[in-house]
Amino acid sequence: MGKLSAFFIFGLCFSAYAQKYSAEKSFVSFYSKATIEDISAQNTKAQSIFNTATGDIVFVIPIQEFQFAKSLMKEHFNEKYMDTEKFPKSTFQGKITGFDTNASGVQQAKAAGKLTVHGVTRDIDVPGTVEVVNGKVVLKSAFIVILESYNITRPQLLWKNIAEQVEVKIEFTYKPI
Repeated sequence: MGKLSAFFIFGLCFSAYAQKYSAEKSFVSFYSKATIEDISAQNTKAQSIFNTATGDIVFVIPIQEFQFAKSLMKEHFNEKYMDTEKFPKSTFQGKITGFDTNASGVQQAKAAGKLTVHGVTRDIDVPGTVEVVNGKVVLKSAFIVILESYNITRPQLLWKNIAEQVEVKIEFTYKPI
């Protein structure tokens, strides 16, 4: 993990306790609507750290942990599209802005940073929400990932099976460190 591990350790050592949170629960899903067959998968193995004082956030999603309705979908996803052996994880490192941890209720927020998928890193800006509930912080977002932008190719024979873009949804529940 190299740089990402160093970021986690550095972040843990230099933050005030009440401002630093680690993901207690994670849920990442994607949905692809295609002509022949819709594809969806879920992953509950993502890890994340969030500093509410600075807005800094980082998360790591192990690609092989996505669960599909059909085992063959998972096999094709990992071997033919995501090259999971070569690119075992997806990451995001950035900032969440537009929230106040002292406010109640759901707040609109924005995440801006670098998303790495399939070995390609791109700047993204996505909307989301932040909610503080019983001392825990819940982050949610939904956004579109265009496969071509991350060098994920669709075989010509299967172009009707796989959409050009997928909707990604994330939900992290954080507890104080």
